[in-house]
Amino acid sequence: MTKPRVRLGRPYPLGATWDGGGVNFALHAGAAEQVTLCLFDADGGNERRLPLARHRHRVWYGYVPDIGPGTLYGYRVHGPYDPGAGLRCNPHKLLLDPYARAIHGAPRWGPPLYGYVLGEEAEDLRAACKTTPPRCPRAW
Repeated sequence: MTKPRVRLGRPYPLGATWDGGGVNFALHAGAAEQVTLCLFDADGGNERRLPLARHRHRVWYGYVPDIGPGTLYGYRVHGPYDPGAGLRCNPHKLLLDPYARAIHGAPRWGPPLYGYVLGEEAEDLRAACKTTPPRCPRAW
């Protein structure tokens, strides 16, 4: 994979949209302070992180030229982790696109997949710092 770069994209439609020359990515993430698009090689490895610098109406977006259908991707969302207020941003966790047309791979359930620390008395109140495992599901 060549080194991708993010250009100005569109905040709509949500999801990943190919136009023949590249892909526009748009994700609704209202609480986010930063959203990072993560692109992967065909086998799901070799993560390349690209910050989405543009956002409007709680939608983060960007256009990546020279990629197309079948590109594996996910998002990392930076922002507040405050479960009491319904906020659970955790950049250590790779998130699937809710508008993905397909999902590649199956989850291997275990503590690294969870966004909180398992086994604590109030386990969902503290964000987990373990990075999502390399072979978790990816959108495409």
